[in-house]
Amino acid sequence: AIVPSLERLAREGDSGRQKISQYTRYLTLGICIIQGFAMALTLENPQALLGTAAPIVNNPGWGFRILTVITLTTGTMLMMWLGEQITAGGIGNGISIIITVNIVSRVPEAIQIGIKMFMPSGLGEAQASVFHLIGLLAMMFLVVAGTIAVTQAQRKIPVQYAKRVVGRKVYGGQSTYMPLRINYSGVMPIIFASAILMFPQKILQMLPGAFFHRLGESFAMDRTLYMVIYAAMILFFSYFWVATMFNPVQIADDLKKAGGYVPGIRPGTPTAEFLDKTMTRITLAGAIFLTIIAVIPTIMARKFNIPWIVASFFGGTSLLIIVGVMLDTMRQIESHLVMRHYDGFLKKGKLRGRR
Repeated sequence: AIVPSLERLAREGDSGRQKISQYTRYLTLGICIIQGFAMALTLENPQALLGTAAPIVNNPGWGFRILTVITLTTGTMLMMWLGEQITAGGIGNGISIIITVNIVSRVPEAIQIGIKMFMPSGLGEAQASVFHLIGLLAMMFLVVAGTIAVTQAQRKIPVQYAKRVVGRKVYGGQSTYMPLRINYSGVMPIIFASAILMFPQKILQMLPGAFFHRLGESFAMDRTLYMVIYAAMILFFSYFWVATMFNPVQIADDLKKAGGYVPGIRPGTPTAEFLDKTMTRITLAGAIFLTIIAVIPTIMARKFNIPWIVASFFGGTSLLIIVGVMLDTMRQIESHLVMRHYDGFLKKGKLRGRR
């Protein structure tokens, strides 16, 4: 972990997790205040930051800034509280479900714009033909299927537990496996990369001179330089996330204490090295997958002139978040059904009571 003290708190159980949750609230409050103040300055000076000369705020000043900070911070804390209530009393992660609902709420508008692309207008023919529609639907199916497959894909490391004799009973001797997810970092590398690349364009546009303005334009989402840097940063943050969150030494130590071992690998340091080497290899596949998914919407909007609200559902964070939340929610529903003596629906596709 990046912060060892937080790692120790996470291993203390419920009390440690409660402290981490409290620290998260404080950090969220600070970020909201900073972002709220930056948003207020942006609205007061749209010409320098947004590139438009039309005034947005009629009465700029500290009153507007304080009101903006209070409004945005209060709304964020309310949504965070609502997410915690959903997590505590519902199914799935509350914040993730709220984000997913926000993304899904754009689907009707995207469908409406997509239909207009294939409907002839009063001035001429439609923007796209039926063959384009079939191609887009096939591509959507392939992208969603690939996202689901890679999200659920994992490398199973076999684990064998040694037999132990306690009194007259024999414990251990079971064989199981340790799942290592291919897409271990999830959507975080894309979020980090896109958040960092927001600053160069804004900062360069604020600097005087035509050179800085042209350089800032090269960091637009549809430019080649942006896409190359974007892809490189996703690859970097994929490995960075694994390096900070995946601790093979700790896993090998816990496995050794529990009497487990990987067949053919000695416990301790050799096991840690084996896990680290294996995770590094499968992370490459996950990073390449994230890179492809992240750049698909930009390529579709740039090369095929597809509206961004439609292209955003062919990849990027929207698709990854929707797929991840849906799969997690289905797994939790499946576990609740099994606990209440019902067959799950993930394999058989139907619900029926057990006999």
